[in-house]
Amino acid sequence: MACDAFRPTYDNTKGADGFVSIEVSPTLAHDTEGSINEARRLWKSINRPNLLVKIPGTKEGLPAILQTLSEGININITLLFAVERYEEVAEAYIAGLEKRAKAGQPVDRIASVASFFVSRIDTLVDQQLTVKIQEKQNPAERGKLEALMAKAAVANAKDAYQKFKRIFASERFKALAAKGARVQRVLWASTSTKNPKYRDVLYVETLIGPDTVNTMPPATIVAFRDHGEARLTIEEGLDQAYGDLKALAEAGIDLKAVTQKLEHDGVESFAKDYQKLLAGLEEKRKKILEGASDPMQAALGNLSVAVNSTLARLDEEKFGRRLWDRDAGLWKSEPEHQKIIKNALGWLTIADEIRENAQLLVDLVEEVRGAGYKHAVLLGMGGSSLCPDVCRATFGTTPGFLELEVLDSTVPATAARLERSLDFPRTLFIVSSKSGGTTETITFFEYFYARMRNIKGVNAGENFLAITDPDTSLEKLAKEHNFRAVIGGEPDIGGRYSALSNFGLVPAALQGTDVRSLLERAQRMVYACGCCVPSRDNPGVTLGVILAEAARAGRDKITFLSSPGIATFADWAEQLIAESTGKEGKGLIPVAGEALGDPANYGNDRLFVYLGLASEADAESNRKLKALEHAGHPVIRIVLADKFDLAQEFFRWEIATATAGALLGINAFDQPNVKESKDNTNRLLAEFKQNGRLPEKPATLKADGIQLFASTPAKGAKSLDSELAGLLRQARPGDYVALMAYIDRSDQHEAQLQAIRTRLRDSLRLATTLGYGPRFLHSTGQLHKGGPNTGLFIQITADDAEDLAVPGESYTLSVLKQAQALGDLQSLERHGRRVVRLHLGLDVHAGLERVQRVVESALTGVQPAAQRV
Repeated sequence: MACDAFRPTYDNTKGADGFVSIEVSPTLAHDTEGSINEARRLWKSINRPNLLVKIPGTKEGLPAILQTLSEGININITLLFAVERYEEVAEAYIAGLEKRAKAGQPVDRIASVASFFVSRIDTLVDQQLTVKIQEKQNPAERGKLEALMAKAAVANAKDAYQKFKRIFASERFKALAAKGARVQRVLWASTSTKNPKYRDVLYVETLIGPDTVNTMPPATIVAFRDHGEARLTIEEGLDQAYGDLKALAEAGIDLKAVTQKLEHDGVESFAKDYQKLLAGLEEKRKKILEGASDPMQAALGNLSVAVNSTLARLDEEKFGRRLWDRDAGLWKSEPEHQKIIKNALGWLTIADEIRENAQLLVDLVEEVRGAGYKHAVLLGMGGSSLCPDVCRATFGTTPGFLELEVLDSTVPATAARLERSLDFPRTLFIVSSKSGGTTETITFFEYFYARMRNIKGVNAGENFLAITDPDTSLEKLAKEHNFRAVIGGEPDIGGRYSALSNFGLVPAALQGTDVRSLLERAQRMVYACGCCVPSRDNPGVTLGVILAEAARAGRDKITFLSSPGIATFADWAEQLIAESTGKEGKGLIPVAGEALGDPANYGNDRLFVYLGLASEADAESNRKLKALEHAGHPVIRIVLADKFDLAQEFFRWEIATATAGALLGINAFDQPNVKESKDNTNRLLAEFKQNGRLPEKPATLKADGIQLFASTPAKGAKSLDSELAGLLRQARPGDYVALMAYIDRSDQHEAQLQAIRTRLRDSLRLATTLGYGPRFLHSTGQLHKGGPNTGLFIQITADDAEDLAVPGESYTLSVLKQAQALGDLQSLERHGRRVVRLHLGLDVHAGLERVQRVVESALTGVQPAAQRV
C-alpha cells in the first residue's frame, strides 16, 4: 500500500524518488545467506519497483548487498557509522552492478542508498569528551576539548561525502553510468538532535548537498519547517571538519572504536526492537481476533448526538492535521496566546524522541546503582512531581534499584518524617523544576543540601541530580554545587504535559520501571491519535470531544473512579485537566478520589470515568457503574491490560485535554492564576522578613479549639456550624465543594477528610474535591481562581508541632506553608469566591474530629442544592 501511494512520485521522477523501505530482519545482520534469502522473499512478495530492501552494512552484510543488487533488488544499506565501512558499501554497490551488467542485465533502474548515521556518533564522542574534560585541570586544555563537542558527527559525515564524490566520479563507475546506472545516494539517518543545548536542526542544515537524502523524525521535520535554513552546506567548512577529526584523534578519541561500538550496539538494538515489533503485532492480531480494540467504551446517552456531530465537524475542519501541525489557531487567535501555544506542543513527539535515547536513561541508572545509592527523593511540585508519584505508587521499586519517594509538601511534619526515613549518604536527591525557580523545590534543595553538606562536605553535590529546562537558574545552581548530573527538559513542553519526558521517566527509571516498555505503550497511542486518523477513530480526540460536549451540557464534573493498582493516575489527570481548562470563567472540574456512590448521591452535572486494570475487576463497582448508566449518567470505561498501559493513557488524556480546550475556546497551555499564587506567597514572605510576622486578619469566630475566618460572615451567625451552614446554603445546582487542606497527608488525616467530603456530597448532592496544600496550588489552584465561580471553598490550616529552618532565610518551612495558605485565601477572596478558613491548632487529628462534628451540625436543615431554585 505504501509503495502504491508513492508510485506516482516514482513514475514522475523516472525512478529517482518515491521509494519505500522494508527491512530484512536485523537478527540476520551477521548471516549472509539468511539476508540474501530474506531480501529475495520480500522483493518477490511485495513486487513493486519502488521498494528498497534494507540490509545492515555489517561485514557479513556486504556480500549479501553485492549479490542482491546483482539480482536487480533495490537495497538500502543501513547502520553505517564508519567512513571505511561506507567505502566498502559503495564498492559492493558498484561490484553488484558490474556483475549484473556482465550477465547482460540492465542497470538503469537499480536503486540504492547508503544510510549513514549521524547524531549517535556525537552522543558517544561527547560522553568520552566529557570524561576527558573533567580530568583536565588546565582551563585552556578544557576549552580545547569543549570546542570539540558536537563536532565529530558532522565532520565524519562530510568526510564520507567526499569519499562518495571520489568513488562515483571514478572511471570505473562512469562505465556503468554510460549504461544508465544511478549513483548510490548517501542517506543521512539519525538526524534528531539528542542534546537540547545544540541547535535542533544541526544535523539537517549542515549536510545538504547533491545526491543526498536526509531522513528526519517528526519533531525535526517540524523544527526545520519552522526555522531551518535550506542551502548547500555539505562542502562548507571542509578544512575545519578535517581539523576537528585530527584534533579528536589527538585528544585520544578513537573514532574507529566509536563507530565499531555503534555498529555493534545498533545491530543489537535493531534486533531487539524488531522482535518487540513482531511480538506487538502478534498481540494486536490476537486482540483483533478476539474483537478487542481501544480499551475505552463510552455509554453517553443523550450526549451521543452532539458528540457525533462534533467529531464529523472536526474532520471537515482537518482538526487532527492542524493539531499535529501545531496550529495555534485551534485554541486562540491573539498573538500573545499564539506565542505561548506554539512553544507548548513538544509533548506530541516527545515519546519518540525519548525512546530513541532510552539508552542514556539506562546508562544513568546503572551509574547511580554502581555508586551505591539505595534511595531517591524527588523534590518537585505539580508537573514535576505528579507523574513520578504515579509511577512510584503504581510500579514500586524493582529489587536492586532505588526506592523512590516524592516530596511536594511544605508541611514540616511531612518533610521531617521523610528525613527521618533516609540513609543520607545512600540517597540521591532529584531536584526537578522546569522553570528552575520553583520556590518549594529550591527550598527543599537548600534544606537537604545543607544536611548532606554536614555529612559529606564538599562532595555533597554528588548526591544531587537536576532535571530542568536548558539555561535555567537551577542548571546554574547545579553546576555551582557540582551535581552528579543535569538532565535537560524540553522547553516546548509545559509541566503538566511532561509525563513522557525526562521529568516523568528519569525518576521512574531510577526505581527500576521499564521505561522502554512504557514508551512503547505510549507510542501505540501516539500512532492511534495520528494526524491522518479520522476523529471518530482517534482515541484522544474522541475523548476530548466527549469532555467538551459534556461540559456544554452542564456535565462538567469529570469524576474519576479507579481500581486500586492505578488509583494515583487520577491525581495526575486532575492537574492536567484543571490547570489546562480552568480559566476565563470556564473549565472542566476533575473529581479525583471521591468514593463511588449510588445514583441518588449525584446531581446531573457528572461525567463518570472508570480506569481499571483487567486483573482488578470489581463486581460491586461494576454494579454501581451500571446503576449510574441506567440513571442517565454518561459513563466512560477504560480497562487496561496491565499497568504499563498507563503510558497510553498519559498521551490519550493529553490529546483529549488539548482537544477539549480547543472546543471550549481556552488556551490549554497557560496558567495565569498559578503565577498569581506564587506572587502572593513571595509578597507575604517579604512582609514576614520585614515585620517578623504574616499579615493575618483576626478570626471571625473562635470555638472548641477552632478558629474560623470568613471574608463575608454569614448574617446572624454566632457559631462555627451556623457560619459554615451560611456558606453551604449558598450552594446552587452544578456547584462543587473544595476541601483545601494545608496539613500533613497521613493515612489518618486522609480517612477523616474523606469522611467529611463524602458527608458533604451525600447531603448536598454536590461534587467534592480534596487537595493538599501547597501541592494543589500547582494543580487545581488554577481552576479555583480562573475557572467558573461554582466552588464553595473550605480551607483547613493548622499549627505545626515541629518546624524546619530554611537555610539562608529568616522564615521556616512552617512560615512558608502559612504564607502559601494565606496567599491562596486572599486570591480566592479577590476573585469573589465563596470561601471560609478553619484553623485547627496543634492537634490536627482532634481538630478534624471537631470539624466533622461542625460539618454534621451545619448540614442539619440545609437542603440538597438540586432542590433549590
